[in-house]
Amino acid sequence: MSDAGSPGLQKAEPQPPSEHLNIKVTDNNNEVFFKIKRTTPLKKLMDAFCERSGKSVSSVRFLFEGQRVNPTDNPDTLDMADGDTLEVHQEQIGGM
Repeated sequence: MSDAGSPGLQKAEPQPPSEHLNIKVTDNNNEVFFKIKRTTPLKKLMDAFCERSGKSVSSVRFLFEGQRVNPTDNPDTLDMADGDTLEVHQEQIGGM
């Protein structure tokens, strides 16, 4: 009698990465959580955050791990993981 075919004794295969990610977007005043697909352009998330917080998309910049995020980027291209954070900063032109 062999247990090799028994479903209870099969090794669990590693789960493939989830199709959706939970991403936190923060500007130090507001924190908004989004659940998006790995292939969704981040423009959707950026537009939604700005709409909710009353900001203009052109007046802020989004950073992930210190690098600027482009609207055409998606979680896969940035190698984002579930629970990662995008930071929102006021856009500054020039300076002294």
